[in-house]
Amino acid sequence: MTRTTQLRTYTVRDGLLDEWVARWKTDIVPLRRELGFTIGGAWVDRERNQFVWLVSYDGPETFAERNAMYWASPARKAMGLDPDDYLLSTDDRTVEDCY
Repeated sequence: MTRTTQLRTYTVRDGLLDEWVARWKTDIVPLRRELGFTIGGAWVDRERNQFVWLVSYDGPETFAERNAMYWASPARKAMGLDPDDYLLSTDDRTVEDCY
């Protein structure tokens, strides 16, 4: 399988950016890593109230298959984290390395 990377941009509800980042760091990142994903970086754009991050997967399944495993996992369900509580919109783009 080839490595797939997504650039994800989330617009966060007013007043929840820091709380979202904290939940992302403590809940989402460890499970993503446990399931074989790599986090390429994360940034906040406070002016636009956005959170931007890179997530990659290079394994036996496709990114979509592994992502479905992430969402279906008991650990993900146990988080009690509904993205709709924090996020107004998401923009997920599959990107390729060129440098």
